[in-house]
Amino acid sequence: MSRKLIPLSVTATLMSGVAMADVPSVATDIVPVHSLVARVMQGVGAPDLIVKSGASPHEYSLRPSEAAALQSADLVFWMGEDLTPWMEDAIETLAGDAKVTSLLDAEGTALLEFREGALFEAHDHGEDDHAEHDEHHDDHDDHDDEHGDHAEHADHDEHGDEHEEHGDHEAHHDDHADHEDEHGEHEEHADHDDHDDEHEEHDDHEQHHDDHSDHEDEHGDHEEHAEHDDHGDGHEGHDHGDHDPHAWLSPENARTWLNVIAGQLSAADPENAGAYFANAAAARAELEALAVEVNASLDPVRGGSFIVFHDAYQYFETSFDFPASGAISIGDASDPSPARIAEIQDRIRDLGIDCVLAEPQFNQGIVAVVLDGTDAKTGVIDPLGAALAPGAGLYPQLIRDMASSLVDCLK
Repeated sequence: MSRKLIPLSVTATLMSGVAMADVPSVATDIVPVHSLVARVMQGVGAPDLIVKSGASPHEYSLRPSEAAALQSADLVFWMGEDLTPWMEDAIETLAGDAKVTSLLDAEGTALLEFREGALFEAHDHGEDDHAEHDEHHDDHDDHDDEHGDHAEHADHDEHGDEHEEHGDHEAHHDDHADHEDEHGEHEEHADHDDHDDEHEEHDDHEQHHDDHSDHEDEHGDHEEHAEHDDHGDGHEGHDHGDHDPHAWLSPENARTWLNVIAGQLSAADPENAGAYFANAAAARAELEALAVEVNASLDPVRGGSFIVFHDAYQYFETSFDFPASGAISIGDASDPSPARIAEIQDRIRDLGIDCVLAEPQFNQGIVAVVLDGTDAKTGVIDPLGAALAPGAGLYPQLIRDMASSLVDCLK
């Protein structure tokens, strides 16, 4: 009896179909995260993007196709609720069976606290800080061939000093208490002054609280006052988490996340683990070379002063030792108050700020108001890659383009 031979082309097609069917369905929130996941999955599969390119992640309404992508996801990679609080409910409702990874909570992620006020103090990221980062990378790079597990085992000692400097939330409040007159944006502070006039005999805050305990309906309880004080002038009553969520603008964080992503993908798809970790190792090397390239491109304009549209860039500033002088809007990009705009305008005139950077996602008219009557140049910087094609190559191009925008505005 003769056997029928199946053509090799058909066999390859069938095998390819089986392999693709076994690849996890992956959903990501913003374009930069999508890019990092796509780089790790390169040659194996491709993730779905939930927040469309060019949209602000702070507020967003899911389209049906994006909801469907979440619903079918085996894995979800997102920054976390500090960036996209609206997405938490969507994940719980639509992707309840998926393995969800918040990159802000990933082991080894370096987090920065929100800055207070419209104007920033100069940073000091000297040689010691860079040496520490270099040592950190050298330690990790020795383990790339061992499945990239080091991202999950990164210790917190590297970041301990940073967290001690920032302190806990209450210490952060205490550090800024003496500067409230300088920043002057607490509406609540005026309320406290009124209380102090009515109760001058009370010296400390706790005594003040005790004497007002019978008047909570009129003045609010002590915890509400503490909450307003902790968040400070710079946030103008807006709720947020403890840390600045724009952490993807640190290439160091991105390098850590590549191995986190590879680890989660490999756990869900062991057959392709080798490809995931090989891609992650190659991408880590690419980002290390990118940091050298970007630092060199920024060197000619170091010392230039700039103000950004919203306070989203301190991870980039820290990574490349290039601090901004202030931000028109706070971290969630909500409309700034007239007092904040006036404060920024004064800074531009008094210090001769060289550049004010707008963003494609937000109100250009506000930037025009800030620039009115000043000699500052303006440019556009994009922390999300709105003008770039989503995919594996977007993240390094995003960092490169941000540096170019800064250089073009300052030179």
